[in-house]
Amino acid sequence: MINLQQPLLKLEPRKGGYHYLKIDKELVNKMPKKKGTRLIITIDDSVSYSCGLNHLGDGNFFIIVAGKYVKKLHKNEGDPVSILLNEDPNQLGVPMPEVLEVLLAQDKELNMKFEKLTDGKKRSLIYYTTSVKDIDRQVQKAIAFLSGEVAMKKK
Repeated sequence: MINLQQPLLKLEPRKGGYHYLKIDKELVNKMPKKKGTRLIITIDDSVSYSCGLNHLGDGNFFIIVAGKYVKKLHKNEGDPVSILLNEDPNQLGVPMPEVLEVLLAQDKELNMKFEKLTDGKKRSLIYYTTSVKDIDRQVQKAIAFLSGEVAMKKK
């Protein structure tokens, strides 16, 4: 558990214009998986969510604070916030859908492909699969993704 006081900052518009909280590289280097550590952040004891670390460009890192959270906190750029960081026990940061768990348990080949994916690709698969309500379509989408029939575009 890490407890910090930080100002709420904002990236310049050409870099996205997001509100964020800076996390020093020294702190990140003490984390179990360094920059790959998934976290649960709690801001001012009122907003809590799962997040990852992003490169700031100067060797340090940042955590994005979504606009809906900034509104809920009633904060503006430069306002100080209290943050509590805990390692997320779920390294993916999102719940594994039951349909995907069952599919991977039943198909060893697909499970092996899933295990070779990066955590980010696993999250993409989860979002891609659960983007439809129909279970049969979820299974079809997961199989297509893991079979390489779906090309995820880099932004």
